[in-house]
Amino acid sequence: MHGLPASIWETYSAFANTYGGVILLGVKENEDGSFSSAGLRNSEKLKKDLWNTLNNPNKISSNILTDSNIKTFTEENGDEILAIEVPRAERSERPVYINDNPMKGTFRRNHEGDYHCTKREINEMIRDNSEKTMDTKVIDDLLWTDLNQESIQSYRRRHMIISPKHPWEKLPDDQYLVMIGAAARTESGVRPTAAGLLMFGDEYHIVREFPEYFLDYREYDFTSEIDWIDRIYSSTGTWSGNMYDFFWRVLSKLYEGLKTPFQLTMMDGALVRSDETPVHTAIREALVNCIINVDFFIPAGLVIIRKPESITFTNPGDIRVGKNEMLAGGVTDARNKNIMKMLNLLGIGERASSGVPRILSVWKDSGFGTPVVTEDYRFIRTSLTLPLLSSIPQKLKTSGKTSGKKHSSTKNYASYEERFRMIIDYLSEKGDSRTIDIAASIGLSPQRTRNLLNMMCSEGLITSYGTDKTKRYHANK
Repeated sequence: MHGLPASIWETYSAFANTYGGVILLGVKENEDGSFSSAGLRNSEKLKKDLWNTLNNPNKISSNILTDSNIKTFTEENGDEILAIEVPRAERSERPVYINDNPMKGTFRRNHEGDYHCTKREINEMIRDNSEKTMDTKVIDDLLWTDLNQESIQSYRRRHMIISPKHPWEKLPDDQYLVMIGAAARTESGVRPTAAGLLMFGDEYHIVREFPEYFLDYREYDFTSEIDWIDRIYSSTGTWSGNMYDFFWRVLSKLYEGLKTPFQLTMMDGALVRSDETPVHTAIREALVNCIINVDFFIPAGLVIIRKPESITFTNPGDIRVGKNEMLAGGVTDARNKNIMKMLNLLGIGERASSGVPRILSVWKDSGFGTPVVTEDYRFIRTSLTLPLLSSIPQKLKTSGKTSGKKHSSTKNYASYEERFRMIIDYLSEKGDSRTIDIAASIGLSPQRTRNLLNMMCSEGLITSYGTDKTKRYHANK
């Protein structure tokens, strides 16, 4: 090796803009997939070239390496291996690009290797590298009175219930909005901030400032994965369409069907009934986490999908602190800090960034499956999926037979065990059967039934045999 490979800088940019990585020089891949040294003997010269290029702003936008990131290893035969550990760049340093051209020289990493970032990805990184969050912007062409007054009064009532005798309780509305971050004083008067517009504005005002703004909640039942049975979205014109009203409308939908055991807690010296369980709290925190991290300049909007088996929260924008840091907790870096402040004032949301770890802990303790966090850089979207399938006992007792009637309810979210029991009862009575016959018996589509049968097979409740066209299912004893 006589010099640094040209592709090293694309990889440096890609690692810095994604989750870091290690570049090895002086290593070759053998035909059997193993690696061996490639005869490198001039690592000091390569290191000098590396540092010279890293510190050339016309070649590299930001040098994020230190001496500790570069190490030399010497083999017994004298060959050297140069290891360059590239960390994930801080948000304030991204995008890291090459050749003094962010639009052509910014890369990211995926399972296929390094790729050129799209203009949308680059613009998102540029927006995120500012310490001032997007939602603090003052909307000069609107008055605070242009906001939805019913939403504002609803918020104030909730705030005073949570914090009675709060110092802001007696403030006029315009001053109150300034205090919570929903408005700002300017030379021309009190104007809404972006946070105030998003939280309390009407949708037709919001989309003038944020053309990609869209909020969508969809709910599906067992019978179809295509046709929703309930939907709330921001552009209907029948309600405000703002984030504050969307939050409460959707939260009530997400709570439906969750178990709420009777319990008493002490509050202000008196016993009061508390219907909220840790699962309720975790779902609320997931919704908050989704809202405070939306990038409103990215298409497709905030989408929440509820199915009988899961809830998926998807927001435009990547994870600002990184996926590992978010899962570990302890670091807070909300994309919409003013919106987070407003929700915190209502006693919801986690300032210490313990929200996601707490969600994972609650889901584990509650016997649900493991939540899944995914990050899609190409579409710049982050998703959190919370399984709603409780741990299934290895054997379902068939005492207490089901009636055999088809279930018509579209709102039964606790029906997995019941559905499994119906399938076992059917197989016990009819013998080994095909998917289409089982589906007709329990009143579900073949596709939904197939999903249930796969779950039951994985739990050892039933077994299958045969090919796709001849497959039969057998109830285990």
